[in-house]
Amino acid sequence: MPRAPSAAVSVPIRRAGLTELERISHERGLGFDRAELGRVRDYFRREGRDPTDVELAGLAQSWSEHCSYKSSRPLLRRAFRDLHPAQRVLGTGDAGVLPFDDGYAYALRIESHNHPLAVEPYGGAATGIGGILRDVLAVGAKPIALTDPLFFGPLDFPRDALPPGVKSPRYLAEGVVAGIRDYGNRVGVPTVSGAVYLDPSYVVNPLVNVGCVGFLPRARLRPNRARAIGDRLVLVGGPTGRDGIGGVSFASRELTERSETESRSAVQLGNPILKEPLIHACLEVFDRGWVQGLKDLGGGGLATASGELVHAGGFGSRIDLDRVPLRETGLAPWEVWVSESQERMILDVRPKDVDRLLDVFRRWDVPATPIGDVARGPYETIEWNGEVVGHLRLAFRIDAVERRRPRSARRRTYADPPPVPDDDLGSLVRELVLAPDSLSRESVLRVYDHEVQGRTVVKPLHGRPDSPSHGDAAVIQPRPESPAGLAITTAAQPWACREDPLEGTRGVVEEAARNLYAVGARPDALSDCLNFGNPEDPSVMADFAAVTTGLASAARALGFVVPSGNVSFYNGGLSSNIPPSPSVLATGRIERIDRAVTSDLKEVGAPLYLVGPSRPELGGSLWARRTAAPALRVPPSNPGALRRAGERLLRAMRQHVVRAAHDVSDGGLAVTLCEMAFGGSLGFSVDVAATGLPGPGLALVAEGGSRFVVEIRPGAERAFERAMGPIPHAVLGEVTERTGTIRWSGRSVASLPLDSLYPRWRDGLGLP
Repeated sequence: MPRAPSAAVSVPIRRAGLTELERISHERGLGFDRAELGRVRDYFRREGRDPTDVELAGLAQSWSEHCSYKSSRPLLRRAFRDLHPAQRVLGTGDAGVLPFDDGYAYALRIESHNHPLAVEPYGGAATGIGGILRDVLAVGAKPIALTDPLFFGPLDFPRDALPPGVKSPRYLAEGVVAGIRDYGNRVGVPTVSGAVYLDPSYVVNPLVNVGCVGFLPRARLRPNRARAIGDRLVLVGGPTGRDGIGGVSFASRELTERSETESRSAVQLGNPILKEPLIHACLEVFDRGWVQGLKDLGGGGLATASGELVHAGGFGSRIDLDRVPLRETGLAPWEVWVSESQERMILDVRPKDVDRLLDVFRRWDVPATPIGDVARGPYETIEWNGEVVGHLRLAFRIDAVERRRPRSARRRTYADPPPVPDDDLGSLVRELVLAPDSLSRESVLRVYDHEVQGRTVVKPLHGRPDSPSHGDAAVIQPRPESPAGLAITTAAQPWACREDPLEGTRGVVEEAARNLYAVGARPDALSDCLNFGNPEDPSVMADFAAVTTGLASAARALGFVVPSGNVSFYNGGLSSNIPPSPSVLATGRIERIDRAVTSDLKEVGAPLYLVGPSRPELGGSLWARRTAAPALRVPPSNPGALRRAGERLLRAMRQHVVRAAHDVSDGGLAVTLCEMAFGGSLGFSVDVAATGLPGPGLALVAEGGSRFVVEIRPGAERAFERAMGPIPHAVLGEVTERTGTIRWSGRSVASLPLDSLYPRWRDGLGLP
């Protein structure tokens, strides 16, 4: 095993002024601001000594925005304090854990891996998948499903218009999809949900959000804290190298034209071939009761994982840093301490269980090494070849001071909506259906294995094998012994959030709920990933406050609990910031998987209904984006009304009245109807005057109102209307053969040749 000969270096800061401290912070890539530098200096003045480079490196990781949430914690606490109630949530550690049935539970989490992909898209995306798998594993769950909302610049963005140091969106997108494909497929976890969003705002700083759902017997649930003084700390998984050093510091500052060269070492290297046996070995020792607590080694590496594990238990620690297995020679102690090399976990193990635990990992051919002990607090002591290279109060190192950043809301003015033309509606529908934001994502979905593990009951693509189309959610069967299903979906609306962060975010949560209701699931839980620009910008923090308020209020009204989440700041650079970009991973329960509903039309002559009120506002809509309309008002949300409509829709589904359902979202009725027809290789004849909106053009492109298009079993109209009760609903038309016919008050206004439109829609994205 290679060993590094070097020892820690003392860094003279006690007598340094702020200017000198800033120079030291910059040269060492620590990322401290002036207030933090003063706090560090004052601490070591009280200690009567200068810090070592090991101590400073560990502090920098723990105090980074990425690890500490120092700017977001006050707002998150205010918004979500009652959204993970003990009666519904079993755990809120590295992943949220909720009860499922018969002594089982499921875990969920979504997080960001944004900055690394801008430097190295393949590796950045792959290690994002690796990290989210470990988050779910760290609560005792076996990963069973992945999701991936992705945000890029337009794929045809001109190369000569790219800012210096920025890669083309197509290159980034192809690398990201390949990284997700290769890691997820090789580790054997299906990718069942996701999205691809395209907008010029993401040219400089694209986003990769990755989510995971896991499943576990409740007895296997493990805390992310140490249990007792004297327990051994065992490092399992891959060896440690120089990859990923300073990764959280990189994620806590904006991108520059030099990020490609200056920050490449911050990108980790994933190894899915090791991750798969690591998962199996961990699950085996969990089931044997030999692990008392654990953390995954993600951002900040061993420094943050070991510190958070023992500090959460109220203890201290002693770490033999020289026992950490290394991949290469010459690493300094501080590099070993903060490296973010992948595929590693740290386990709290009782001394009597250590030898047999090591035997299990040896059998799975996964490295496992005792590297320290849980000690009496309040200090952590780090040793290297018998020399103390770090000795810090854990509370000081782990608990960064919260930053109450100033907030100044942007002044947003809205124009009156321009009229939507009512002539040549066939061309209008074709333009919306063939827009890059609407085109089929099948080419991406097909490179992901979404059926490995054999749990996927409703696939991410709905419809006939020869004409698949977009669905609203996937449905998995976690236990073959139980008919209960779990629906999984993702949602984001960056364009609406740019116009109005509060209403736009409520719309995101509403969309997630609609997706679940549309397949027959009752909303249960969501995990949020909040992607923003620089928190030092008061307008960014005002947007963040609005988003957290909107997300929490909508989740509360719709019955979602929020047991986990992630915040990603500093997404921007080169005078470019992303819009407020919250994305969510949401889950819903289905009592019986054989009652799940898909989006594809089923039968010629079947009635089509529109459920929910239509709204005329066009802010953030696909039509407004395509026509470069000025800032427009976002349709107001009403999550309480959506919940009442969703419950009525579930009642109709239980009565076997509903044959197909699809929520009305990006592209309005125009895109929704075509997607349903594409999946069934059928057509439709509808009268869009049923929307109650003033004109067929507006009726086709409007997206607001939390609506569904529903196909009803022929002859069941009265039963469906009784089930819906007071919920707004109207007969829209019927299913036909291959043509799409649109009428207005009985008059035909457009006829769509769906057979010729479908191949262009299906193959148009060209990614990967």
